[in-house]
Amino acid sequence: MRPVLIVGPTASGKSALALAIAETLGGVIINADAIQVFENWRVLTARPDDNDLARARHALYGHVAADAPYSVGHWLRDVAPLLHGADRPIIIGGTGLYFSALTKGLADIPLTPPEVRRDADHIRIAQGHGALLADLDPETAARIDQRNPMRVQRAWEVQKTTGRGLAHWQDNTPPPLLPLADTMALRVDVERDWLNARIARRFDLMLDQGALDEAQANLAHWDPTQLSAKAIGAPELIAHLNGEMSLADAREKATIATCQFAKRQRTWLRSRMADWHGVDAATLG
Repeated sequence: MRPVLIVGPTASGKSALALAIAETLGGVIINADAIQVFENWRVLTARPDDNDLARARHALYGHVAADAPYSVGHWLRDVAPLLHGADRPIIIGGTGLYFSALTKGLADIPLTPPEVRRDADHIRIAQGHGALLADLDPETAARIDQRNPMRVQRAWEVQKTTGRGLAHWQDNTPPPLLPLADTMALRVDVERDWLNARIARRFDLMLDQGALDEAQANLAHWDPTQLSAKAIGAPELIAHLNGEMSLADAREKATIATCQFAKRQRTWLRSRMADWHGVDAATLG
């Protein structure tokens, strides 16, 4: 049973494709989205609903506490037992780093101590991620996405913690859990305007399905520094509940943020997964 990998930007129809494959060929749909792992945002992260769960077995959705740390290393440990079970793995998501680590391997980098993370957070917030970038070794700086503050911060933390640049660790990466050649790798391709319109419709649907109630349930324990708080639309809905903006403004800002996120995903896919088999999103329904 050849595993199936499905990658694509948010709202591109990946879930429909995964369900169709699971119902036709059999298999377990495994989450590869860094935010859908958290238990506290089901509607806002478009996790599978009860109807989807009834149609096929799903795994690694909503299994992590809201305040827990979670990384690509955690995900690889969680996914490993599912790769050789009785059901065909159908791994789906938009977190390109998860797929890269799965198919190319992940360097065994020591965990970042809390004090190093605090120092990095302080520098990034007070001085901007450019200050962190300036401290990186040239080889690491040349490899990472220098426009992504969290990627820069991660590289800085690795260098500070281990005394070695992220590039060094990447060059000493162990073999992958699942080589790409052993999979059916599908990349969902989308046209920008088609996707942006779909994103706007989907956020309205999320509001109809209770996204604001979900935000209300998270309000008392809201902590913007937690990874689960990176759910797109969460900061805007929390701001609305705190009286800082109207619901219309929250909707607009969340939709814009989602479109910007999708643009970054499309850029990643074009540069890192050009050899995957392309599937036209418009044909998925």
